[in-house]
Amino acid sequence: MTPLPLLRIEIDGRPADTESLLHPATTAYGHFTALQVRGGATRGLALHLERLRKATYELWEKELDGERVRALIRQALGDEYRDASVRVYVHCPETTPTVMVTVRGPQQMSAAAQALQSVAYRRPAAHVKHLGGFGQGYYGQRARAAGFDDALLVEDDGTVLEGAVTNVGFLDDTGLVWPAGPSLDGITMQLIEPRLDAAGLPSRRERVTLDGLGAFRAAFVTNSQGLAPVSRIDDTAFAVDEKLMERLG
Repeated sequence: MTPLPLLRIEIDGRPADTESLLHPATTAYGHFTALQVRGGATRGLALHLERLRKATYELWEKELDGERVRALIRQALGDEYRDASVRVYVHCPETTPTVMVTVRGPQQMSAAAQALQSVAYRRPAAHVKHLGGFGQGYYGQRARAAGFDDALLVEDDGTVLEGAVTNVGFLDDTGLVWPAGPSLDGITMQLIEPRLDAAGLPSRRERVTLDGLGAFRAAFVTNSQGLAPVSRIDDTAFAVDEKLMERLG
């Protein structure tokens, strides 16, 4: 999906200028989170803040104040933008982490079923939502050029990991399966997973392989923009389970 034009960009609560943008524009070392704001609120805000806190400590051994981040998001949205796509980027050019907040128009994943093309690629430090996603963009673009909607990242041996910008899940006769392997725990996945048992849909994490996809009845993808069914992965077709999508949504 092509990003919408930027509406606002602030760094540490101040409008971005040439000087403050110099470091973010010339480094790929950092991390971020992406959230959808509706009516001035977002789902899973505590999870977003925890993601940012943990990654900041892992990358630089620095603490990041979640309340400060919340205040910076609120300021960037102001009174104008009650519905928006927000990204929070963290860099550390010197000794203190800097927080960049960008605001675009709201976006939502299309409900249309997606076709995914598998590619042998594992993101480095896959548990971190880090910058420098050239591989994801490259393989995603190649997948779309080949007539697919996006790429599915797999190990060299065909072990399924995650979508280029999504988590992927599968349905079999016993419940939902999330692929086990190096990947990012997306916020939408983290929100869905704990409530599945109560909804009568048990879930588990286990190894999923391309040659074992035929064992699943349905598949879907999730990210901050929502969720969508998967109609096929390479040549393996899946039925669109409308009831499943309603339960997940």
